[in-house]
Amino acid sequence: MSDIYDVVIIGGGPGGYNCAIRCGQLGLKVLCVEKRASKKLGGTCLNVGCIPSKALLHASELYEEASTSFADIGIDVTPKLNLPKMLESKAKAVEGLTAGIEFLFKKNKVDHVFGFGKITGAGTVDVEGKAYSAKHIVIATGSEVAKLPGVEIDEKQIVSSTGALDLDKVPGKLLVIGAGVIGLELGSVWRRLGAEVTVVEYLDHILPGMDGEVQKQAARIFKKQKVKFELGRKVTGVTKSKSGLKVATEASAGGKGKEIDADVVLVCIGRRPYTQGLGLDAVNVKMDKRGFIETDHFKTSAKNIWAIGDCTHGPMLAHKAEDEGTAVAELIAGKAGHVNYDVIPGVVYTKPEIASVGKTEEQLKEEGIPYKKGKFPFQANSRARCNHETDGFVKILAHAETDEILGAHMIGVNVGDLIAEVCLAMEFKAASEDIARTCHAHPTITEAVRQAAMDVEGWAMQM
Repeated sequence: MSDIYDVVIIGGGPGGYNCAIRCGQLGLKVLCVEKRASKKLGGTCLNVGCIPSKALLHASELYEEASTSFADIGIDVTPKLNLPKMLESKAKAVEGLTAGIEFLFKKNKVDHVFGFGKITGAGTVDVEGKAYSAKHIVIATGSEVAKLPGVEIDEKQIVSSTGALDLDKVPGKLLVIGAGVIGLELGSVWRRLGAEVTVVEYLDHILPGMDGEVQKQAARIFKKQKVKFELGRKVTGVTKSKSGLKVATEASAGGKGKEIDADVVLVCIGRRPYTQGLGLDAVNVKMDKRGFIETDHFKTSAKNIWAIGDCTHGPMLAHKAEDEGTAVAELIAGKAGHVNYDVIPGVVYTKPEIASVGKTEEQLKEEGIPYKKGKFPFQANSRARCNHETDGFVKILAHAETDEILGAHMIGVNVGDLIAEVCLAMEFKAASEDIARTCHAHPTITEAVRQAAMDVEGWAMQM
């Protein structure tokens, strides 16, 4: 293995490994450095994030359906939870995908090494005492769990999202700190498997940043699923005892305290950029006060050093990092690299799923942009009715004057897939009428998107 490369990438997560593969495709000599102790590629997303959580979400959904819904459609079964087997199935999914990345690296002539990568000077990366030279360096180190002051994570009783993926038994009472995406997803897994789940959120609503109508509908659905919410409250401490955990909370604005019992506490208050110890000071890479690397079209303040993904500003999403990694590889190769940040979807993989892209109604009002709204409930969709999955709706927002689609917000089964149609339409600057006039197969849940687009101009025909 030569020690001189066109590109050295620090981080083997979605941003890093996609950047490496694209560099290889473009004929660049590239090295990807990954610090994970397990010596597995894929970063947080594949190893302890997106992928294993989706495996558990799917398995727990099937378990709950078999327990509660099968009888309604004429299937009589009595399911029994085998948690070790469920966790084993999750691990197999992860193992197969990490091995897949190594195969793709070989296919595209990408070198990789395991160890902590540190920039020691212009064009030099040290990995466990060995120096590698590069014309370009890409920082793709991702993010790590944000800590809550006064609450020490032990990954047994007080867990992060990582520990929540490997609990050895279903907790009687699970308290989730944070009503964001990760907290609601993992909380829903253990609720389906039998835990009593309480979510404590600092704000007075769940899913911060999402469309207001979606937030309200989601809260109603989760409450119907017996998830308890303590909104407008903050956790001030967790005390361990022989009988379990005592979680001290108080109103966010201050006031009378309230103690909540729990067997397991899951801390999900967000993530922070992983940028410490990378040697960024040595090459004058600028960061903000929170540790995010400052970039201008992926370029850092240091020549030929780039940064992508969670360690930079913007949504902490694997697909955002993937697009940035691809763009950087193309820019380094002398091509046009670009990411359209107005068309990056977000999905919450609860049941039902929640998906969004573009502007929310609240943002449009704040920015003074005139808009029209079309909305269609899954209750009126024939396929959703057949499948007994009628919770939720599709909402499309379009410019009042040009009809260009500005955003879409959905809650319902499989909307994580449905949102792609709107993303494609927005990428091509489509009008709501373009979707409304496009034939969709019947009966499918995709018709809800078309009907919502029709409703923008007031001619939805199925409600």
